[in-house]
Amino acid sequence: MTYLRRALKYFIQISLLLAAILAVLMGTGMVSKDIAVAFQHGWTSVWWILAAFAAMSLAYPFFGYQKRKIQLAGDPAEYKEGIVEALKIRGYVLESDRDGVLSFHLSSPLNRAARMWEDRVTLTPVLGGFEAEGLSRDLVRVISAVEHHFRNYGND
Repeated sequence: MTYLRRALKYFIQISLLLAAILAVLMGTGMVSKDIAVAFQHGWTSVWWILAAFAAMSLAYPFFGYQKRKIQLAGDPAEYKEGIVEALKIRGYVLESDRDGVLSFHLSSPLNRAARMWEDRVTLTPVLGGFEAEGLSRDLVRVISAVEHHFRNYGND
């Protein structure tokens, strides 16, 4: 269900972006307001574009979200304060802590809206560290922030 919800959100976001661009172009007179003139095949082209957006939207959650490992030796409970501090610097706030599973989201409402409220990063304790799960581009920042924090400050 999460997969389909994410795909639908991306489809809506991409479609609204196209509509906004077309509105600006048509409003400034750069493109004809008649769809039959603006697109070579008229409404048929619009439906093909929407079908392409649907295909991209269905593929994006598969590639855009992943799990990655953070290597930390010792008891994961010892790292909680340091992780919360490291992610706070990167703009994340602790959303929940259930049985050692830490869930974070972005603190900025603007950044959350830009990611369509799909900004959650979850850190699950596993043997040898944590497993981070979330948006691929955010995981790189999260993992580097945590590793940098513990490399520079030790196990504080």
